[in-house]
Amino acid sequence: MSELLAPAEASTRTSTRTDHIAWRFGTGEVRLVAAADAPVRVVSVQLDGDPSAWPADLHHAVPLVELALGAEGRQGASPHAQHRRYRPSSRLRHVRHEAVHAAVHADGIDVLTVEQSDPESKIVVTTRLEHRPGASVFRATTHLRNAGAAPVTVRYVSSFTLAGFADQDILDAPERLQLHHARNAWDAEFRWRRTSLEDAGVVDIGRVGEGNDSSLGHFGVRGYGSWSTGDHLPVGAVVDTATGRAWTWQVEHNGPWQWEALDRRSRLYVGMSGPTAQDHEWEVVLAPGEEFVGVPVAVAVSADGLQGALAEITRYRRQVRRPHVDNTTCPVIFNDYMNCLMGDPTTERLLPLVESAAAAGAEYFVIDAGWYSDEPGWWDMVGEWQPAPSRFPGGLGEVTAAITAAGMVPGLWLEPEVVGVRSPLLARLPVEALFCRDGVPLVENGRHQLDFRHPAVVRHLDETVDRLVAEFGVGYFKLDYNINIGAGTDVDGSRPGAGLLGHNRAYSGWIDGVLDRHPGLVLENCSSGGMRADHAQLSRHSIQSTSDQTDPERYVPIAAAAPASVTPEQSAVWAYPQPEWSADVNDLTLVNALLSRVHLSGRIDLLDAAGRASVRQAMDVYKGLRHRIPHALPIWPLGLPGWYDAWCAAGLLDAEGVLLQVWRRGGDDAVVLPLPQLAGQEVDVEPLFPTHARGTTTWSAAAGELRVHLPDAPSARLLRLSPRR
Repeated sequence: MSELLAPAEASTRTSTRTDHIAWRFGTGEVRLVAAADAPVRVVSVQLDGDPSAWPADLHHAVPLVELALGAEGRQGASPHAQHRRYRPSSRLRHVRHEAVHAAVHADGIDVLTVEQSDPESKIVVTTRLEHRPGASVFRATTHLRNAGAAPVTVRYVSSFTLAGFADQDILDAPERLQLHHARNAWDAEFRWRRTSLEDAGVVDIGRVGEGNDSSLGHFGVRGYGSWSTGDHLPVGAVVDTATGRAWTWQVEHNGPWQWEALDRRSRLYVGMSGPTAQDHEWEVVLAPGEEFVGVPVAVAVSADGLQGALAEITRYRRQVRRPHVDNTTCPVIFNDYMNCLMGDPTTERLLPLVESAAAAGAEYFVIDAGWYSDEPGWWDMVGEWQPAPSRFPGGLGEVTAAITAAGMVPGLWLEPEVVGVRSPLLARLPVEALFCRDGVPLVENGRHQLDFRHPAVVRHLDETVDRLVAEFGVGYFKLDYNINIGAGTDVDGSRPGAGLLGHNRAYSGWIDGVLDRHPGLVLENCSSGGMRADHAQLSRHSIQSTSDQTDPERYVPIAAAAPASVTPEQSAVWAYPQPEWSADVNDLTLVNALLSRVHLSGRIDLLDAAGRASVRQAMDVYKGLRHRIPHALPIWPLGLPGWYDAWCAAGLLDAEGVLLQVWRRGGDDAVVLPLPQLAGQEVDVEPLFPTHARGTTTWSAAAGELRVHLPDAPSARLLRLSPRR
């Protein structure tokens, strides 16, 4: 029996037979099977769904939800940290499902809900899929409710299970599917890597019997502690090299998460979730009637390979984030930190920079770390957020007034989630306001972690933000976070991971409250650069720090790859010219930022006339093209960059053509860049910045390729490619 949920209607079904459930999202389709004697399973997430093309054999389908409760283990043996074949998952049974189309939904979105229940534990599991028209992406969340009379401990719950990548067993085409994941590290962010299934540990071992239907190999990617992206980004992708189809996903959480590539009966699938008992010291006890909502995930699908899937999820990221004028106007920001004052600001040092930043065309001026401490070693003193009199003899207001008089908006650095071990604030906070273990506050690198579930913490930070806005006219806060506090806190008697999850969600709620009170305020998300570049943060903050990398050449692959995980108009990239650097290097650091958000810094006050003119030219070029950034889609003519690549290229594609960054860090003096988006068209290629440097470009309409010759290394160019109308 097959059922297609029509896009123009809402339907509810409760069934005791086998139902085939097909739900459209953009050009994609989720296919589920609901049988009376098995849990609801995922058959596929695919493009161009056809209700007549369901596979005859559904044994490859995988559970929609994996659920671990109490001490119950798996149905079969499996290595540590694999999340599959849990006994409670096998007991889940379909209760009902409902689809509501955007045309009749109050929020204008397509929604599918699938309800299952476990007859033993009485846990009711509801999967909710949401799709916003305009992108082939859906968001999935899992909701749990204890409908029984006894408490139930939840130790794992998946957010979604992605399956149906190919119709061939791994053994038949072992190289067909490619798995992509993204490593992250301080000063080395956004490093996407491609691997084969064999290298990932997923292979066909030839046993496909009912009791042994998997190789039990897997590839796990996880985030730990309070740095959600401290080691990996919560993203991934699969590409089918035979068809060009691609899937990408993101886990939308500002704390621990995991996804893993597994196989069932020699077919690949991917499971995703938030924190888990095995990986993150997490569990939650649901009393009768209590509910729990898992961490959201988003899934995109495209017929145009990995870059097509990344374009779809870029559209989605723009749809679901909090609206802010900052994302449409893309103002130029000067920040005094990177390769500049480096956390040691004073009135004497700042005033020349204010003048130089205004002359360069900056529209915001952010005073970074150090403004609150009379001591050079301020690290373990943070928390009160009062200006240091010794740094500002005439008061901080003298500097912020100068910023305003120069036509810029003042900004300040703030690290709201921490308090130093020597901070006077500690005397005014109860111990329960800090992350603790067994009643003892945790210390990480001279700081305590504040728990935003505690009202004293929220009250202190609300008062801080409101005071700084009112007193100094602050219109921008760089919200930094420079420790990883580990698994969490047991203050409320819960497992540490549950305490961390509660804090994570409370912190997001605090951000929402700040922006509700100050809707024009710009909030930058920073965590030692990009150590918390997750979508829970990106959906709220209008701008994201991409790195603390101080070397402009090493920044190249970071800047080029960032739009795969952060929309270009949210990707803050440092541009920090120095008087001792060559013109080519100074031009390169400026090019790094010109297709994202400019974080201008460096000793621009010490540049010679030619250097100052170059900075001003770059900012003028940026202002002339920035209207395209919030709508254009990222492309990578050479693919996503490797850390050591001699040549890198990244661009933005829109109706006007292509804006293209090209970098040479070594290697041959020329490169050919495939641009199939412009193939067959005559194209004008214009160097936008720098315009004085050596180099040539040659366009081949027939091949859809641009040859770029740069005789000097390192060097970089920003080019505009405009099809002739």
